[in-house]
Amino acid sequence: MTDATSAARWRVAILATVLIAGGGGYWLGQSGKSDAPTETASGGRKILYYYDPMFPNQKFDKPGKSPFMDMQLEPKYADEGGGAAPGVSIDPSARQSLGIRVVAAEMGSLAATFDVNGSIDFNQRDVAIVQARSGGFVERVYRLAPGDVIGAGAPIAELQLPEWGSAQSEYLSVKKLGKPELTAAARQRLRLMGMPEGVIAEVDRSGRTGGRLTVRAPIGGVVQTLNARAGVTLASGQTLAEISGLGTVWLNAALPEAQAGLVKIGQPATANLTAFPGEAFTGRVVAILPTAAADSRTLTVRIELANRGGRLRPGMFAVVALGGDAKPTLLVPSEAVIRTGTRSIVMLEKGDGRYHPAEVVAGREGGGKTEILRGLAPGEKVVASGQFLLDSEASLTGLTVRPLEPAQ
Repeated sequence: MTDATSAARWRVAILATVLIAGGGGYWLGQSGKSDAPTETASGGRKILYYYDPMFPNQKFDKPGKSPFMDMQLEPKYADEGGGAAPGVSIDPSARQSLGIRVVAAEMGSLAATFDVNGSIDFNQRDVAIVQARSGGFVERVYRLAPGDVIGAGAPIAELQLPEWGSAQSEYLSVKKLGKPELTAAARQRLRLMGMPEGVIAEVDRSGRTGGRLTVRAPIGGVVQTLNARAGVTLASGQTLAEISGLGTVWLNAALPEAQAGLVKIGQPATANLTAFPGEAFTGRVVAILPTAAADSRTLTVRIELANRGGRLRPGMFAVVALGGDAKPTLLVPSEAVIRTGTRSIVMLEKGDGRYHPAEVVAGREGGGKTEILRGLAPGEKVVASGQFLLDSEASLTGLTVRPLEPAQ
């Protein structure tokens, strides 16, 4: 009994010793954590924490390698951002490793022209509709089909129009009366029935009536529709054929809506077609259609081209060069502009190793350059590479973005 009691007392003593040691260690750790001075760099500057420049929101108590990127953590000093000159300060030794590149804003000009795609179409203003001027029937149809190319004056069909024969007989009867005013009225009636002057002159000359008419193409072009068939009865005004002219064609180009302000009606355009490599076709903008395509966000620009020899055929693909005169403007590299969705920002180099955000109004883009309409002056230096890291640091330190000057 005495031996068991002694063993139990030894176990209690050992457990108490372990608890006291653990509690003391915990107390010493907490006491050291709260009372330990802030870590100091070799230059005497106080270090608040360490961070990865690629993930500046994450803070670390000790230096070392970043868990996110294959790079060392950077120290955040207590005196950064608190001096008289606000801005983001980057150690010169870290500038190269972060890939920071600075470029001066300078005057220049963007490309005066830009290319868009388009296709050839018929000129819808150059269309002829061939109709029957009076009731009758088709006696003969010449060998034509939709898609055939015909010249102006080519015969389409021969019609028999009984109403014309009756009207011509009445005209000849009135003419025999020898009364000029009645003759003129009867002649005018023939014109109102759609009778060509040549047919009326033939009735005057021969004194014979004839209700037969050969319908001819008023213009040269492509037969789009052909409704005339031999033996078909016709009503007055019935369409026999539809012809689209080929003297000029339309080139419908798809213009991105962001460039809509660069194209004006009447300005020249140059088209290059894959069917004719090395040859340029010049024309002018005749219309900019008022609606935009919802799926592609493009406007249709209509360009009229001369079609000498009928070589330009509807459906052909073309690359169109549009644009106007190049004007001097302030340019920066396109990658220097940070677009947040509500505004555009660039990071300025202050000249003393500090960087500061500034709001700008960006315009056109081309050739890797972006036009700056407001917010920058020629010669100011902007960060063209590594600017997103600086912008994140500026947001963390609460730097105020330089606002735009009032518009003139």
